[in-house]
Parts: sequence; structure tokens; C-alpha cells
Amino acid sequence: MNEVMKTILKRQTIREYKPEQITDEQLDALMQAALRAPSGRNGQPCHVRFVQNAEMLKEMNVDFKELVGYDTPAYTRWDTNPVYHNAPTFIVLFAEGESYMDGGIMCENICIAAEGMGLGTCIIASVGALFAEGNEQGNKWKRAWDIPEEYKFLIAIAVGYPDEKPEMKPRFEDRIKVIR
Repeated sequence: MNEVMKTILKRQTIREYKPEQITDEQLDALMQAALRAPSGRNGQPCHVRFVQNAEMLKEMNVDFKELVGYDTPAYTRWDTNPVYHNAPTFIVLFAEGESYMDGGIMCENICIAAEGMGLGTCIIASVGALFAEGNEQGNKWKRAWDIPEEYKFLIAIAVGYPDEKPEMKPRFEDRIKVIR
């Protein structure tokens, strides 16, 4: 089996990270993986921000919790395991219009590249609530990250050195079929 397939097959969601920041070389590689992602008609609609400012991430987490509630079941440990899972790098994808497929392709490129470098990732959609149309708190972050307010949130990715080794989750193999 080739190295790409091995990387794809071993990638899994990581929700616990070591505090060390990823290296500049790793950051550059992830940016290149994002840049090289295919897109429909080569429109390259995604605008990506690699956020490494810890104070900014903590403040964003508070804004998110103020919006969704501190007793939201998935986030009851918001102070110890925030929406970005304490990852030192948080990647956010936005685009003008409905470019969700292009965002998904870019997201996978980033996650597979990260896995290949020994980094863990967690794909996060829930933080998108913060960026709902007309939400001033979300627009505050878009301005801080130089994203036009009319752009839509696509997906986010937590990235860092794994501080856990969860068991591989089972896959529903009966959902994949060949029709001949």
C-alpha cells in the first residue's frame, strides 16, 4: 500500500492537543495543501485563515459560548475543552457564495497533509453558528481576520500535536458498494 493510502487510512479525529505550536515549516506545508486543493472550474473561492493567536481563540470561544449557551451538551467543558479543542492552530474557511464542496475538498487536503506530518486534526462545523448571517459577533471576527462580512463560513479545523490516541471508530462498510 502506498504512503498516501496509509495516511488516509490512519487519519482520525483528535480532540486533545499538546500546547506546542506547529512549526513554521508545517504551517507552510498546510497552507500549500490548502492552496493546491482542486475547486470547481478552478474558481478557488475559499478564503482561509490560520489563526495562531491564543488570546484571540479564547475570546472567540467566549463569543461562541455566549451565542450557543454554556450548557449546550457538546460544550459543557467549554472552559477546559473549548470549541477549538485547545489546538494551537485553528483554520477557518470562508467563501463568497455556496462553495461548501470546494471547502470540503480543501479541508480534506489540509487534514491529510497534517496527518502525514504527524499532526492531529478535528474538523469543526459547530463554530459556524458564530458566523451566521447578521451576527455582529461573527462579523467582528471576520473583520479581525480580513474576511468580507458577506462571505459564508464553510468549515474550521483544529490542528496541533496530538495529546491522545483514541481507538479507531468502526466504519459502515455496507454503505460502499460497486455497481457493475
